[in-house]
Amino acid sequence: MNIIAHVEIPVRDLERAMTFYSTVFEITFSDITSIHGNRMAFFPFAEGQDGASGALAEGEIYVPTHQGALLYLSVNDIDAVLQRATNLGQQILLPKTALDDGGFVAEIEDSEGNRIAVQML
Repeated sequence: MNIIAHVEIPVRDLERAMTFYSTVFEITFSDITSIHGNRMAFFPFAEGQDGASGALAEGEIYVPTHQGALLYLSVNDIDAVLQRATNLGQQILLPKTALDDGGFVAEIEDSEGNRIAVQML
C-alpha cells in the first residue's frame, strides 16, 4: 500500500493554475468542484494504477509557498516540461539533475508561487 492517498496544491487563482498545469504537463482537469467552501480541480486519476489522487485547491486556507512539503510529479520528458514552464515565464528553481538510478529531477515554480519537483525515471 502507498501511504500517500491524496495531495492538494494550494492556489490563489484556480483558472490560472489550471492553465499552467494543463499547458506544462499536457493534462486535462475535471470540472471545478466546491468542497467545504473551497474550489478544486482534480488531476487525472485512474483507480488501480500507481500514484495518489491530487487536486488544485483554492480557498482561504490554501496558501502557495516555496517552503513545506515538496510534491514530485512524474513526467516522461523532463526537458519538454521545463521548456513549457519557462515559456510561461516561470523559474527553474533546480536545474535538471541526474539521479543515481539513471533518472532526472528538477524543480520549478508554478504560476501560484509553489515549488514543484518534476521527476523522470
